[in-house]
Amino acid sequence: MVFKTDTPWAGHLQGSTGYRRILAALACAGVATFAQLYSLQGILPFISRDLNVSAAQAALSISAATVGLAVAVLPWSFAADRWGRVRTMGLAVILATILGLLVPLSPTFEALLVLRFLEGAALGGIPALAIAYLTEEVSPRNATAAAGAYVAGTSLGGLFGRLLAGPVADVAGWRMGTLAVSLCAAAAAVAFLVLAPKPRGFVPARSEGFGSVLGKLLPQLRNGKLLALYAQAFLLMGSFVSVYNYLGFRLEAPPYLFPASAVALLFLAYLAGTVSSKMVATLASRWGRRTVLLGCTGAMVAGLALTLAAPVAVILMGLVLFTAGFFGAHSIASGWTGALATTGRAQASSLYNLSYYAGSSVVGWSSGLVFQQLGWSAMAGVLAVLALVAAVAAVTLLPGRPVTSSRNQSTSQID
Repeated sequence: MVFKTDTPWAGHLQGSTGYRRILAALACAGVATFAQLYSLQGILPFISRDLNVSAAQAALSISAATVGLAVAVLPWSFAADRWGRVRTMGLAVILATILGLLVPLSPTFEALLVLRFLEGAALGGIPALAIAYLTEEVSPRNATAAAGAYVAGTSLGGLFGRLLAGPVADVAGWRMGTLAVSLCAAAAAVAFLVLAPKPRGFVPARSEGFGSVLGKLLPQLRNGKLLALYAQAFLLMGSFVSVYNYLGFRLEAPPYLFPASAVALLFLAYLAGTVSSKMVATLASRWGRRTVLLGCTGAMVAGLALTLAAPVAVILMGLVLFTAGFFGAHSIASGWTGALATTGRAQASSLYNLSYYAGSSVVGWSSGLVFQQLGWSAMAGVLAVLALVAAVAAVTLLPGRPVTSSRNQSTSQID
């Protein structure tokens, strides 16, 4: 006799084959996404000189992509509710790779911005859905660790793109540097399609009108805790992108006179983010998410303060601390978003990503105006104020660690 069960999918456990394949697939998606998204960041001075634009204008090539991503994350989330997370992410990464291969062919700065916007819109299908995909397919008790591993993978993807583009641009120009990254992203996209296991926790949404689908956003926008997390995404990501957008301009100018290949090495600081994004899950289970989030924000401010010094060694120390703090904060906030959203999880994650990339676009560009007019110190001061605003939002709206007994300690991560 065959018994039919309606037991819901409990998720892949840490250490299982499915768990490892999901993380490996998302790591490849992270490389395909973030290597392309930020590959131009390390070679902005090349673009500025080649296309005869200012530092803030050159940074628009980053902002155009992140604006495209920000406006696309919600449509991608709606599509994924119908088509499934894996299928939608696969389509997104293929489209982004095709557009990425066209970027080096841009004849003018305006054409570059258009292609970067479209590339970012295609890339929006990955970060918009990755956390929702993890939440559905991984056991809840391992979801925080999985989110940390995913964020660590995205930091490696971003690092790879910058490290590759800079040295190639030094030898053959920024167009060849960008092309090299796009070709590697294409290989990573294929690996994602091969590795991603068949989804088991996804339940397709019923056919609904657009108004009904938009209604899924209202609970997220009325939730003060989620709004606080969206504020973290906007303010902290904006500060993070600003530092990496303009530090190369500072170090290529006198008295430092760094070549582009040396500026690219600055992005090795991303390895600190790879470590911190995986560590914070353990710290959060002990001290609570809000405490760790505030500690990471404090590390960002301390790192900013160190970058005000003149010696290169101290600037690099500050960059490492700042980067570790950011990725730790992002890992906590992104994972917490999925935990707090009991309905419309894809939309909640998409709103987080919309805020995240809106901050990258708006703050990442406008801080360049401060840098051009008033210098690095003034820009760092503005970014420190933004981090303080984020900390105030966290203290005011996010809950502290709940009092738990030893027998339910394993569930205290969702606080």
